[in-house]
Amino acid sequence: MHGPKRKRKKQRDVYHLSPFWNAVTHLLIGLFSFACVYPFLFVVVISFTDETVLATNGYSIFPEKWSVDAYTYIFKTGDQLLRSYGVTIFITLVGTLLSISIVSLYAYALSRNYFAYKGIFSFLAFFTMLFGGGLVPSYIVVSQVLHLKDTVWALILPMSVGAFSILIMRTFFKTMVPDAIVESGKIDGASEFRVFFNLVLPISLPGLATIGLFSALGYWNDWFNALLYIDDARLLPLQSLLMKVETNIQFILQNSTSVSGSDRSMIARSLPAETTRMAMVVLATVPIIFAYPFFQRYFVQGLTIGAVKE
Repeated sequence: MHGPKRKRKKQRDVYHLSPFWNAVTHLLIGLFSFACVYPFLFVVVISFTDETVLATNGYSIFPEKWSVDAYTYIFKTGDQLLRSYGVTIFITLVGTLLSISIVSLYAYALSRNYFAYKGIFSFLAFFTMLFGGGLVPSYIVVSQVLHLKDTVWALILPMSVGAFSILIMRTFFKTMVPDAIVESGKIDGASEFRVFFNLVLPISLPGLATIGLFSALGYWNDWFNALLYIDDARLLPLQSLLMKVETNIQFILQNSTSVSGSDRSMIARSLPAETTRMAMVVLATVPIIFAYPFFQRYFVQGLTIGAVKE
């Protein structure tokens, strides 16, 4: 009778840390967290640094003079910046939901042993990771076959399905979803879709959150599709707009070498090139940071959901 109790007590003692080591552990974790956050805080400080002070004294966490010239220069784009934010938020939300829906349905079919064509569809997904059609065929399909040029769908559909995400979810469904759950639903008369939506998805939130996070980051940071398919400024996403601002600054600075020295210095002061780069990083990074707590909440929720009870 006393054997199991002594064993459990011994296990608790093994995992219990003394106050000293508990403080050391918290200190190390705190230092590691600060090391992760510090670079972004440094970028924020540089974005609010005066350009002349930055050119004279270099980077500093405590600059001699603060300035908002970089943000003022970016916000000179007017309504275009807010419109680009709206386009990026729209394609991120819609694209992520579409990607999760397609990938989870595709992967769930591949994870079922009774699916007759899972070998063929597994090969089709895996083949795209090894070989691609190339840029020219992709452009022809999107612009001439599907006629998606200068539409918001040209920014969503090309990235909606990823073979890597399919393989992740297929492995998750095979290893983390017990067959007893699927069998119990079928015994109760539920259809395949009802089993998937009512039984499988609620315990698959960690996997869905993982591919959702990858998809959201991909859509938010995408600029290449806009470079290929978007000519209408009203559909320009945030990353493409910021790249155009950066390109304009570099073009003006490179072509200012032909003017006199005083005029060139005046142009350099009016164009906060270095601080503008940092301000663009802040503007492009801060909104997506708020997505992490959302996905983290679903990670925790998915991990705490119970599975099959014995």
